[in-house]
Amino acid sequence: MRIGLLGGAFNPPHEGHLKLARLALDHLALDELRFVPTAISPHKPDPGGPDAKARLRLLSAALAGFDPRVRVEPLELERGGTSYTVDTLEILVQREPGAAWILIMGSDQLSGLPSWRRPERLLELASVAVALRPGAPLVLPDLPGLRPAPAWSGQPGELVTLPGTELDLASTALREGLQARPLEDPAGLPPQVLGTIRSENLYR
Repeated sequence: MRIGLLGGAFNPPHEGHLKLARLALDHLALDELRFVPTAISPHKPDPGGPDAKARLRLLSAALAGFDPRVRVEPLELERGGTSYTVDTLEILVQREPGAAWILIMGSDQLSGLPSWRRPERLLELASVAVALRPGAPLVLPDLPGLRPAPAWSGQPGELVTLPGTELDLASTALREGLQARPLEDPAGLPPQVLGTIRSENLYR
């Protein structure tokens, strides 16, 4: 099994997340892609907003009818506390031996990879696929075990590139727009996500 992992707070999930997932499915020959919502991100202060259960409902709404190969992996929410990718991978590798794992991220995240917890161990367990984001050029970090590759072989430690989503969307800006202009429907949110936000009176 070739499995992609797309992590984040998804607070809220938006069209950029879905476009990135589609690019990964189309270019990495994945058998499965899992969205992995964080409990508490070690890289960002708590932005506020809905609790974990509400974020999970929003993400489930975003993925409704999207692609049968895509699902939510709730491991980090169930574990609670600060979510470290290497800890999640350790559990997944033990739980599902024989699977090949690849982390999917935007180019804005790549430069910070050396500051993640145990990055060398992370690259022993998974590869990395990076999509260009507007204003964030792809810069290869100086990290032992990370090697560029033209395509993902299924082996860990490889860095492959994906086309850019061409969508300049950020959850922070969407949250701020929902709070500042509660009667407007911001662009970039899937209709079913916006419907859940409205029905549950979130981001007020």
